[in-house]
Amino acid sequence: MTGSAPLLLGAPVSSVPQSEQRSEELRLLIVTGATVSSLDELPESVRGLVDRASHVFVVTPSLPSRLQWLASDVDSSQGLADERLDAVLGQLTSMDVDATGRVGADDPLTAFGDAIREFGADHILIGLRGADHAGWQERGLLDSVVATFHLPTTVFEIHSTVGSA
Repeated sequence: MTGSAPLLLGAPVSSVPQSEQRSEELRLLIVTGATVSSLDELPESVRGLVDRASHVFVVTPSLPSRLQWLASDVDSSQGLADERLDAVLGQLTSMDVDATGRVGADDPLTAFGDAIREFGADHILIGLRGADHAGWQERGLLDSVVATFHLPTTVFEIHSTVGSA
């Protein structure tokens, strides 16, 4: 997250107009560093975006701490990312959304790039950890995602977490 723009729950942050999306098919990439405890915590705009998607792919970056990353000790963060992925896929299933996914790279921007190449997303939905749980990897991430991938991007902050570092 950057200090340059306020984070609006479920608000698009991309400069790419929504009208550029294909209306008949929406390929939604969800990248999340945390999981809501209950679907009731999802903003209506996020639920609507997920409901409109014809294809959904979920990526949960491993998000190791700086010390873990420097020491190449990412096993525990990989385990947390696996838990997060299972939780998100389970929540999507309970919403009658058919989704697939995988654990992404340690570096969130690399995880985005890999997933976009693999899945071919039309829109990115980012679930950021709340400020009290945010890690060093999130600094400047939103600006980098928007500038690098030029896709419509919606961001929301998650305060309660499952499988968060």
